[in-house]
Amino acid sequence: MKRYTLLSVLMLLIFNVTSAQTSSVFGSVTEAKTKIENTVPLVLEHLKKISDAQGDATVLSNGKTALKKEYDAVALEFDLYKGNMASCIVNKSKTATKCMNYHTQYFRNTLGNYDNFINYITKKNGYLGVEDDSVKKDFKPTEIATKIDTDFAAASKAVKRLKGNNKSSYFEQVKSEDYKLAPFETLANK
Repeated sequence: MKRYTLLSVLMLLIFNVTSAQTSSVFGSVTEAKTKIENTVPLVLEHLKKISDAQGDATVLSNGKTALKKEYDAVALEFDLYKGNMASCIVNKSKTATKCMNYHTQYFRNTLGNYDNFINYITKKNGYLGVEDDSVKKDFKPTEIATKIDTDFAAASKAVKRLKGNNKSSYFEQVKSEDYKLAPFETLANK
């Protein structure tokens, strides 16, 4: 009888540790989602200030069009990245780390390009947040990609204990609408 009690306690402990490690993936994905989405209203607010200061409405309209194009590219890559990372863990267990490193590097580069674009588009009258203390950009591409990668690596180790369909069904959650970036138009109208 004691063996069964001990076994059930150990199974609960393993499940809780596994759940805690894998749930951090969703936390880091949510945090990254928020940081990426927050760039849109911030950049548009900065472009509006420049536009108003110069009396030139094209600064805002052209900037908004260009920002939408770049944001949409990041949104597409963000969705692909999450799916690819889940696929690496579920389908390529022996080469999961190599597979995840490849996709993380590509995602990090995409975020870096987006950050460079934001700096370029807001460089008139100082880069975003440089001259205006009320406006600060909280977007560090390397930090964002590293945090998600670390959490996926931890999830990869924890998920090895799950069998068959449990692995794939767990990662289906990360592909849901809740973890997709909001459409540009929604963020632009905030």
